[in-house]
Amino acid sequence: MNLLLDAFKAIPQDNYVAFTFFVGTMAMMAAAAFFFMEVNNTSKEWRTSVLVSGLITFIAAVHYYYMRGYNLETGESPVFFRYVDWLLTVPLMCVEFYLITKKVGGTSSLMWKLIFFSVIMLVTGYLGETIYRDQSVLWGVLSGLAYFYIVYLVWFGDVAKLAQSASPAVAAANRSLGWFVLVGWAIYPLGYIVGTPGGLFGMQIPLNLNMDIIYNIGDAVNKIGFGLVIYALSRKEA
Repeated sequence: MNLLLDAFKAIPQDNYVAFTFFVGTMAMMAAAAFFFMEVNNTSKEWRTSVLVSGLITFIAAVHYYYMRGYNLETGESPVFFRYVDWLLTVPLMCVEFYLITKKVGGTSSLMWKLIFFSVIMLVTGYLGETIYRDQSVLWGVLSGLAYFYIVYLVWFGDVAKLAQSASPAVAAANRSLGWFVLVGWAIYPLGYIVGTPGGLFGMQIPLNLNMDIIYNIGDAVNKIGFGLVIYALSRKEA
């Protein structure tokens, strides 16, 4: 606790970006603690799902702590650390779709398909945003194709069909998680478009946005919200 208080004191009052990193750290840490403590109070069938929710928010809390420090020291956006966080947490979010549909036929091949396309989405996004910025449109399109394929699987493909064949609670949870993927994850392509020289298919978007603040808010809503949907499902299905 003293470490977190010292971290807060180190943030200048006018540095809103670092402040959102600090708030994100605290929010993710609190969510992780909640999910971990609730694992033993969860029916055996859903313990792994709640545990994964705790892992997602715990990993994010650790990365947010280091991203806050990087931003304070350099004044720059911690792009590398953010992508490392996403490479660990986004595939775990995809695993949740497998876990909630496993009872009605969800297979490990479906899980690995979701993980594979989430990694493709993130790796191509990172390449376009950092290494091959002069080809950001190409890499952005590749990343977008992987993203929309995940959206398809969740809303209309195998995940959706399996969820519909399960209980009404699972079907409702899948729809809620699907909205996080469709709407919540949409802030990441927006950040890519604003933050790369290619813009939107070569057109620059004149938006005066600090994407770190938007990313930080979006991350907290998406990751904690994902976990809360899973937690609510575990109570309905108990």
